[in-house]
Amino acid sequence: MTMTLRLMPVLIGAALFAATVPAFAQTARAAAPVSASMQGTPSQLVLNNSQRVLSTLEKRRGEFSKNRPALRQFISTEFNAMFDRDYAARLVLGRHGRGAADEDVKLFADALADNLMQRYGSSLLDFNTRLRVRVKSEKVLAQGQGVRVSSEFLRQGGEPIPVDYLMRKIGTQWKVFDVIVEGVSYVQTFRNQFDAELQRKTIKQVATELRNGQIKADAGE
Repeated sequence: MTMTLRLMPVLIGAALFAATVPAFAQTARAAAPVSASMQGTPSQLVLNNSQRVLSTLEKRRGEFSKNRPALRQFISTEFNAMFDRDYAARLVLGRHGRGAADEDVKLFADALADNLMQRYGSSLLDFNTRLRVRVKSEKVLAQGQGVRVSSEFLRQGGEPIPVDYLMRKIGTQWKVFDVIVEGVSYVQTFRNQFDAELQRKTIKQVATELRNGQIKADAGE
């Protein structure tokens, strides 16, 4: 399993906690105060979330190691707060989701998220919360569909790991709908994986099989 694929479920499961900070490296837990120019921006949201998640993982690592339901609950709460799972699910479904009922898309979104959390949530316990992060840019997406925050994970003894976040605004709140780790997209990965299944089955059938464990979301295989 490559570093790219190992990181993807961790980043998704952790509610996308890379610290988007000004263009210099620092640890997320010791991040400088958010500047006035960042107030209310996607960068501020992800920065605040990263500090909370990384701090909680460190403080509760022992508890989470013994109490996996508590870990899953923590991940689920963070995931729901940051990730636009229904919109991401429509992107994963691609052409199969055109004209699909909202309830079927939500069923698929929930089943995919739950399957990922069950399979990869424990990876968080092995994640290095002392990685440093550098933001490279924040750009508006084409046709005003949101923003792309490009960052790098900086680690000792290894090359930087590029991680990008695609975010869109829902009302007054920014949410992530795709994570791109070393050029590998969450949305594209699962679109490719489920295409064959969706050619033969309905969205509801695929969602049910995901929920029952008959199909597994493979972010790292």
